[in-house]
Amino acid sequence: MRAAGLALGYVADRIFGDPRRGHPVSGFGAIARATERRLYADSRCAGTLFTVVLVGGAAALGYAADRATRRHALLNTTVTAAATWAVLGGRSLGREACTLDDQLHRGDLAAARIQVTHLVGRDPSQLDADGIARATIESVAENTSDAVVAPLVWGALLGPAGLLGYRAANTLDARVGHRTPRFHRFGWASARFDDAVNLVPARLTALLAALLGDDPGAALRIWRRDAHKHPSPNAGPVESAFAGALGVTLGGVNVYHGRVEDRGTLGDGPHPVPGDIGRTARLAARVGAGALAVAVATALAAGR
Repeated sequence: MRAAGLALGYVADRIFGDPRRGHPVSGFGAIARATERRLYADSRCAGTLFTVVLVGGAAALGYAADRATRRHALLNTTVTAAATWAVLGGRSLGREACTLDDQLHRGDLAAARIQVTHLVGRDPSQLDADGIARATIESVAENTSDAVVAPLVWGALLGPAGLLGYRAANTLDARVGHRTPRFHRFGWASARFDDAVNLVPARLTALLAALLGDDPGAALRIWRRDAHKHPSPNAGPVESAFAGALGVTLGGVNVYHGRVEDRGTLGDGPHPVPGDIGRTARLAARVGAGALAVAVATALAAGR
């Protein structure tokens, strides 16, 4: 039932993508904002409570739905499929990449600078076409892990509880896991928990990117050599494996609202150009399909 639900939810995401209105993740975001207003304090203890309440609540909801339908195969499969569809973002990620690819090929740099803000937090005002291409490729790589591979991994292991709990953790990290004065302490627990739950999925993403890319040997070599240069313990393996698989160089200096950050240089090839965005989207789609195969196999083995 779990394996079937994961497969059906994955197919639903590939066909329909995210709903235009009433997305469950948006609803959770509203709950997170309200909870933050009530629990916020400039301390790690308050942030830990915030993370436990919201991630635990989301996981408990998934667990309750799973338990309530476990004796009814069709209902249980439907619950897992619905949860999988709700938390995956592969179709929407691919759509964003294709839109940027089209805008850059038409030479509409102004539109591409606005569009890329849907994917990245860096300042787009000074980005040229190649800079937007690099930002898009890095975001597609990282979000393939966060929005596709990791949910499938946790769904295979824990069912709807893992699916909803993971998405809650990743959403909280995106909201409060920044090293800003307001969230430096309060967001610490959310950021560290997100690092923990992505530890294995990120490396599975990197491995799949290497195996399913054009040059597995180069991808594995770049992953081993350059992953540590990235400040994120999970984005480093993913982006370096994608860089090796695509034969490009990623990373470098980014500007985030006036703050300059060096993400390290990943890869040996030339810097990305707009023509590399489509190649990246196709590799990400293959990685997603590979992750589904691993998740289904894992769910079947766990069931036995």
